[in-house]
Amino acid sequence: MAEADLTAPPGARALLLHTASAIMREGDVIDISLSELSLRSGLNSALVKYYFGNKAGLLKALLDRDWQAIVTSVDALLAKDGWDPEAKLRRHLWKVVDTFYAVPYLNRLTMRVIRESDDAEARRIAECYLSPIYRAYEQLIGDGVKAGAFREIDPQLFYFTVTGAVDRFFSTRLVLKHCFDQDTLTEELRDRYREHTIDIIMAGILAR
Repeated sequence: MAEADLTAPPGARALLLHTASAIMREGDVIDISLSELSLRSGLNSALVKYYFGNKAGLLKALLDRDWQAIVTSVDALLAKDGWDPEAKLRRHLWKVVDTFYAVPYLNRLTMRVIRESDDAEARRIAECYLSPIYRAYEQLIGDGVKAGAFREIDPQLFYFTVTGAVDRFFSTRLVLKHCFDQDTLTEELRDRYREHTIDIIMAGILAR
């Protein structure tokens, strides 16, 4: 496979991940065809084996790419000085909606990879990506309660509320198609849902 490495263009690994993400987003699926991946990326499908071992390895690498971006963003938000807890939470919810608009498959892919992984890999995913989000909610909610801005909320249940709200909406293109005659998640629809979600969730947590 050294030959494939030598003939691979610069950025081939990143292009495979980008193309796999686009296929899943556009098709509203959590699987890919290696032949379609090759056709759309313009790369030899053998590079999947070289870079990732197999298709399962590609999906894990995509999961790592997407989740790492989220965790990095949340860490940066928590570290911001001069922002009160309410402003931080509103900004986080804004980013969550935007993230799931970009990668609507994320939660479904996470559950698939965890189910198909051994215990050690499942724990790694949870510890690296899921637990940090939960701990961020503990901190955000705790800071808000101390400041008198938030009422007491269970961070674990809050995690499921936020995740469920965005995952359910951005993975229901068939519902949009058959119930509302709309088969595309447009930016306008994203913006409306973002405002709606922030209003509903903040109304439930604000102390006033």
